[in-house]
Amino acid sequence: MNFHGTEVRQKALTLLRGGARNADVARKFDVPLGTVSYWKHMDRAKRGECPGRTQPQCPRCDGDLHHPAYAYLLGLYLGDGHIIQNRAMRTPSLSITCDETYPGLMDECERAMRTVFAGNSVCRVRRKGCREVKLYSMHMWCLFPQHGPGKKHERPIVLEPWQQEIVDAHPWEFIRGLIHSDGCRITNWTTRLVGGERKRYEYPRYFFTNKSDEIRKLFTDTLDKVGVEWTTLARGSDPFNISIARKASVALMDTHVGPKY
Repeated sequence: MNFHGTEVRQKALTLLRGGARNADVARKFDVPLGTVSYWKHMDRAKRGECPGRTQPQCPRCDGDLHHPAYAYLLGLYLGDGHIIQNRAMRTPSLSITCDETYPGLMDECERAMRTVFAGNSVCRVRRKGCREVKLYSMHMWCLFPQHGPGKKHERPIVLEPWQQEIVDAHPWEFIRGLIHSDGCRITNWTTRLVGGERKRYEYPRYFFTNKSDEIRKLFTDTLDKVGVEWTTLARGSDPFNISIARKASVALMDTHVGPKY
């Protein structure tokens, strides 16, 4: 994975502000085109310019962001989402991968996208065993500043203050998005001796699995805020799994999240 320091970024921005094409700057500094586009967008946003004014307005920059839907979509993005912009695409795309066995989840994902990006169309792209729920927008960098080169678990994932405010105000929507992407509700079982007879005992639990330490912490910090108890279960030496098994906590999750459908 290549990291691009502040010096390279500033040199690139100097050329971009002078009118250089994104592709030319990407080739000059051997930086992915999507990274250059992201640098340019964030630089313009800081200076009070938001690209794409001839297209649908930016949900965040223009102050009309639907917070509950965004909290849910942010959870989906951090789990199974990715943003792409390559040389053949002028407009970045957001894709959320949904298992075909959960059509209700796909419907919710599409509904959240249409609510957050009210002026954009949403499509579903068939893949093997899944569908990508997808949309294009020039305002993607404003809504998902966590985007960057490489996989999410290989780079820092930190919420911006405005994002944290939304998550704090709508924690269950955020938790729901994370569970719907990288989580599940299952039924475990064990046996107990009852009156000298061994009987089978079943109980529900929730799991959330993600390789990113930061994303898991965002999940558990939000669980703490809503009073859900959790534990970490290691897969070998890797603590990738968050388990919710206590009866009261599972009941809370069932009320606000529930199984995928």
